[in-house]
Amino acid sequence: MIPREVNLNEVVAQMQKMLRRLIRENIDLNQEQAREELVVMADRVKIEQVLMNLVTNASDAMPNGGRIVINTSSMTMNSEFLHTYGYGEPGEYACISVSDTGCGMDEKEAKKIFEPFFTTKEVGKGTGLGLSIVYGIVKQHDGFINVCSEPDKGTTFTIYLPLINTKIEHHPVITDNSPLPGGAETLLLAEDDLAVGNFHRTLLEGVGYRVITATDGEEALEKFYEHENEIDLLVLDVIMPKMNGKQVFDIIGKRKPEMNALFLSGYSADVLDKVGITQHKGILMFKPVNPGELLNRVREMLDRAREGSE
Repeated sequence: MIPREVNLNEVVAQMQKMLRRLIRENIDLNQEQAREELVVMADRVKIEQVLMNLVTNASDAMPNGGRIVINTSSMTMNSEFLHTYGYGEPGEYACISVSDTGCGMDEKEAKKIFEPFFTTKEVGKGTGLGLSIVYGIVKQHDGFINVCSEPDKGTTFTIYLPLINTKIEHHPVITDNSPLPGGAETLLLAEDDLAVGNFHRTLLEGVGYRVITATDGEEALEKFYEHENEIDLLVLDVIMPKMNGKQVFDIIGKRKPEMNALFLSGYSADVLDKVGITQHKGILMFKPVNPGELLNRVREMLDRAREGSE
């Protein structure tokens, strides 16, 4: 968690283009924004991850198309609210709701939706971790999340985050109509944090990449040997169980010297020095990684490798 004062309206507005890339063309995505600033203490990257997970789930619930609406508003959580809904703490809150017109859920499914490994998707289509991760992030921010759903009538997730009594310097949202950098190459993504790994996989697949995932160093090597002739770039967490990212890259480098790696880490420089990563071939980015910067760096490394092979 790296909390900062953020305006949720700006976070949602600036995510629009990226979120549109995650859904099919037969789905409309709309935003209804509060007029007032909604300033909260939040880790921006984690809030972006929440939005990506909710929008991706909404898209999956509408295989034949439909509509997603992201709404921001403010509300007062009082004794009447607590009595009606059975959760919450009195105070002023910023709200983000994500609604869809999809297949919906019955009451039994809705009660289990935030449990780890529970999923309404068919086998092989989901891990059941996405919404439990969303729930965990909301709780990290001292917030609350609720779901309302009916079969064949759609679903609405509503998140409540405590407002803070301050104003932040306003920066107008600049709309960038240039396409997000992406491609059709194959990436091996090794990340032991399931929440971070899911976020990065969704981001990269959303711009066209094929992503092969691993959750520790040994699995990363196994996946590389299995798909050796397909993988164009390694995206490796530095500190992982069983084998760290540098060890994985060293072994792969002996077999395929032209292979390059983008290293990601949330650890401090002194820890990385002990691993030997700061003096290593490859590029290092510190987590939490800005989604746009990650896409730009991946594209730059792939283009540079292609130019070098010509």
